[in-house]
Amino acid sequence: MSTDLAPKMYLHRTAGSSEPAIRRSYDAGFRVSPDYHATLPDMMHAVEAIQGARAPIQQVGVSNFKLPLRFAVAGGEPMVLEASVTGSVSLQATLKGINMSRIVRSFYDHKDALFTPDTLVGILRDYLEKVESLDARVKVSFSYPMVQRSLRSGLEGYQYYRCAYEAVTTREGRVRRFIHFDFVYSSACPCSAELTEHAREVRGAYGIPHSQRSKARVVVELAEGAEVTLEDLQAHCLRGLKTETQVMVKREDEQAFAEMNGAYIKFVEDAARLIFEQLDADPRIRDFEAACSHLESLHSHDAVSVICKGVEGGFRADFTDFQSLIC
Repeated sequence: MSTDLAPKMYLHRTAGSSEPAIRRSYDAGFRVSPDYHATLPDMMHAVEAIQGARAPIQQVGVSNFKLPLRFAVAGGEPMVLEASVTGSVSLQATLKGINMSRIVRSFYDHKDALFTPDTLVGILRDYLEKVESLDARVKVSFSYPMVQRSLRSGLEGYQYYRCAYEAVTTREGRVRRFIHFDFVYSSACPCSAELTEHAREVRGAYGIPHSQRSKARVVVELAEGAEVTLEDLQAHCLRGLKTETQVMVKREDEQAFAEMNGAYIKFVEDAARLIFEQLDADPRIRDFEAACSHLESLHSHDAVSVICKGVEGGFRADFTDFQSLIC
């Protein structure tokens, strides 16, 4: 094909041309002056820039921006952990958008703080003022280590818990604080245990009752002025469910774990009620929801249950994202 019939290029040289039509370069030495900054386009000044329906948006913001944060540790020194932050605000129907970097900057203003659920309340109010919204929420997710001691050998290892702190404010001015906490445990089926013993006694047949790795996801709303630590929630789950999965084991620990599963057999509905019993007895917890999933080794599907305290205007046990409980 003749070069003079070739399509025109704008950013690259073609045969017979000396330079591209548009020169590309980056001036690393350029500095933004106040006068230059004043000339930069701002979409907030655009007229008729809204696309689609003139409808309010309940949440708009940023998700999964990461930074290291210092978290409080019950009875110990603070630890620095990688955190994933989600921040969102509501948007009125007449507004075009928000400056999303303001959400990030509001968070970085508090990056050296010792993080607890109360820290989020201050951040929430800060960026509510900056983006002039009616309501907002901030959620900080992280993986939190606790030392777990083995059942009989005395070995120790770190158990990691998926956690999140969340603060939500409404246009009525109410601030709600939440803690999300995942607890992984073993569940041995009571029905399978009975059938196995029947086979052994009646027919002399050796069998193993089915058990499986299981997960409980607990979300608690803190009462006004109350403090609840992650260690508190771990203790509630452990007291209720007993059979937390182990980190470091020797033979004596594996035997102990088998005995513990035998002592605390449970259906998925038992697990939900056992957690309910623990959380409901803690006056620092205003409301809660617990979703449990037993990843069946008998079936190709999972057994699930959801329970909540039943506070008016609170959780409704409408959790449906059971796939996220696979562990």
